[in-house]
Amino acid sequence: MAESNQSYKKSSFGPAFLFLSKRQRRALANYYEFCRLMDDIVDEPTVTEPAKALDYWQEEVNRIFDGKAETPLGKQLIVDVKDFKLIKDRFLLLIEGMRADLQGKSYGSLTELEWYLYRVAVVVGLATLDILDFKGPQAESLAKDLGGAVQLTNIIRDVSSDAQLGRVYLPLDLLAQEGLSREDVLAGREAEKRAKVLTKLAEVAEKLYDRAEQQMKRFPKMQMLPCRIMGCVYALNLAKIKRDGFISEQPIRLTKKEKLKGAFHACYTTFFA
Repeated sequence: MAESNQSYKKSSFGPAFLFLSKRQRRALANYYEFCRLMDDIVDEPTVTEPAKALDYWQEEVNRIFDGKAETPLGKQLIVDVKDFKLIKDRFLLLIEGMRADLQGKSYGSLTELEWYLYRVAVVVGLATLDILDFKGPQAESLAKDLGGAVQLTNIIRDVSSDAQLGRVYLPLDLLAQEGLSREDVLAGREAEKRAKVLTKLAEVAEKLYDRAEQQMKRFPKMQMLPCRIMGCVYALNLAKIKRDGFISEQPIRLTKKEKLKGAFHACYTTFFA
């Protein structure tokens, strides 16, 4: 999204944008562009001083909330922040999560991993719900479950590519149960044992998807459709990875046809199930 705020259409979020107002689409595109930019800062080798780049954007967030942004994206976000009453933590906590990536932070347990999930996924869900005009405890609970499920799916999908960046998100206690270490994951050893760990994480994600689905029933159907589409598309991706046995060394993603199938299923269950 760093290159264009239209590139969200190519992501798993794309189908969900079809059912939003033009103003909501623009605000979400801007926010997701910010998220992708932060991700690119810590992932792209062309960024020579990622820590300083994050420092700059942390300062830019402060300028956004002061109405004095320097960047074109920041100037657009000034309007979005005011229109949708976004709070600063929706941006700053994400940057904190990106700093953890730069540091190669490990997580001893699923509880510790939740610290990271909140910063890189739950806050994104909360910002999304802000723009969809959902706030309060129920929105926070939904963002925690759906955001956690989505990010766990990403972690499961990208375990090999993350290892190439020197990052391991799999809880160390789950690895230890299978006789594995962080170094084993980084080196790509013991794929079958690693698959057992990923199976356990997938079970956690599936429970979160189920909980999120039940929670979405408490909200107006049409307004919740974008979230239901996101959940359905990512759950389908997890199911595809599961069918492969969690052993692929390349990220398993949905085809465009499979994403559309997920969007259609979400629409059907919204209005007819």
